[in-house]
Amino acid sequence: MNDKILEGLSAQFSQVINTLNSGAELPGQQQIRSFLQSALSKMDLVTRDEFDAQSAVLARTREKVEQMEKVLADLESHLNTQTGTISETDKDIAKDDVKEAN
Repeated sequence: MNDKILEGLSAQFSQVINTLNSGAELPGQQQIRSFLQSALSKMDLVTRDEFDAQSAVLARTREKVEQMEKVLADLESHLNTQTGTISETDKDIAKDDVKEAN
């Protein structure tokens, strides 16, 4: 957007805010307020507190998922190691059995 347009809008907005702060009622102010309340009520908005609370829950959940992924990887690794050890042990026992049979 053009900087001059933004400056103009900013100046007009500042004037409106200053007028509202002085307690004066602008023409159509009630209609604008009603329109904005109606439009905002149709939107699915949350308060900042609710958003922050859900963000914290999400962060904790992500941490737990990462921890569980690490535990799962460790368990899988341990299981693969045990399975490999058992297989080698079974091979050694089988070799001993063959030697004893001969």
